[in-house]
Amino acid sequence: MRLPILALPLLCLAACTSGPNYQGPASAGAPPVPGRFARAGSDADAPAPAPMAAQWWKAFGDPVLDSLEEQALAANPNVALAQARVRQARASVRTERANAAPSANAQALYVHATVPGVDLGTSDEADSGGSDSQSLNLYNLGFDASWEVDLWGGKRRGVEAARAQLDAAEANTADAQVSLSAEVAQAYVNLRDRQQRLVLARESAARQRELLKLTAQRRAQGTASELDLEQQRDTLEQSDAAVLPLDAERDAYLNALAVLVGQAPGAVDALLAAPAAVPLPPAQVAVGDPAALIQRRPDVRAAERQYAAATAKIGVAQAARFPSLSFMGLIGIGGTHPEDVVDTDNLAAIAIPRLSWNFLDFGRTAAQVERARGAQDEAAAQYRGAVLKALQDCEDALSRYGARRQTAQSAGRSLATADRSTKLVGDRYAAGVATRIQQLQAERQGIAAAQSLSQANAAMTADYIALQKALGLGWR
Repeated sequence: MRLPILALPLLCLAACTSGPNYQGPASAGAPPVPGRFARAGSDADAPAPAPMAAQWWKAFGDPVLDSLEEQALAANPNVALAQARVRQARASVRTERANAAPSANAQALYVHATVPGVDLGTSDEADSGGSDSQSLNLYNLGFDASWEVDLWGGKRRGVEAARAQLDAAEANTADAQVSLSAEVAQAYVNLRDRQQRLVLARESAARQRELLKLTAQRRAQGTASELDLEQQRDTLEQSDAAVLPLDAERDAYLNALAVLVGQAPGAVDALLAAPAAVPLPPAQVAVGDPAALIQRRPDVRAAERQYAAATAKIGVAQAARFPSLSFMGLIGIGGTHPEDVVDTDNLAAIAIPRLSWNFLDFGRTAAQVERARGAQDEAAAQYRGAVLKALQDCEDALSRYGARRQTAQSAGRSLATADRSTKLVGDRYAAGVATRIQQLQAERQGIAAAQSLSQANAAMTADYIALQKALGLGWR
């Protein structure tokens, strides 16, 4: 009955856990989160429905974009990289758990030795070693086990830190998905904008060629000057030059989309060859509240988990300051002949309890504890920075998106005015009171207004995408 009595103090010690207990993200000293977004608009006082946690791009109603997003999330190397780190973090958790458990080894041993000048009793004389050389054969089967008692909870803190780092790795994977979904949508919007503006630029250049031809006819008839003709030539050169960068940008976005979906440049050209309109965001956008944003943003969650891991590592470092208790057991059977490994009379067993304490380390352990506390302070500062950055990102995105919506509305009104002007000039031309040159000039103005509207719509949609990214949406 003595063993259980002696084990009671050990069990009590094993229940101790060194280091501070994690008190949650509030202990990092993050600033208070406001109840609503300051830049959410006049209707922000009304309760906003919770934003979607994934697939926000489906609000565009564009099947091609949906397909690209699915391919990218399945095959993009950056997401695969983040997922590989999650697997590594899971393995680290298993390793830390295994470190707290006993370890056992089995071994089989055969030794042949020739020892000069020693009388080994049962050994045979070596064939070529002389009368003073003796040979020895040793056969042994053994089993050993060891276990270090987690008296101060250092190993438990190690498991706790590994689990927090696993959570951080999973949050980083979600963050990679958020960034990727936004990049795919942004590249797609830019591509559609360049395609639309490229078609319009070519139409404008075609009308300018007709204007140059009519001006040349007027010059031949003496109703236009050489200056008029040169001005039309210069305008045509500018129109043709405007096509070239749009063409190059279209190809660049095609290449970007191919790489984002995990394929070589050119792989999605056939899918995206036909021009299409720039997808537009929904009329109303749910943004939720700042508290939900902090809980949802993957980068904030990753920073909070890293702070939790750093807190647990203080306990790992502090546990090294105290004595450690370990047990080792050895069981072996064997002798100088092969049959000795099955003779139970040759069984040997050893049990070794070991208490050690590195009390004189000249401050190394204290330095490790201080280093761990510094890492905790660093992680806390990073968490505070992540919270502030998330709030700033969302406020900036809301402000830009609101301004872009107004710009797009203004561009739409300008196009409507240009269309009415083109129709009026067309009616006058049909009635014979306006020239073809006037009609072509009005049409070019309408094309320019359409280009401005396409560009404004693309910028508005881009800011909508930035808002979804700022809200932390797009992960699964």
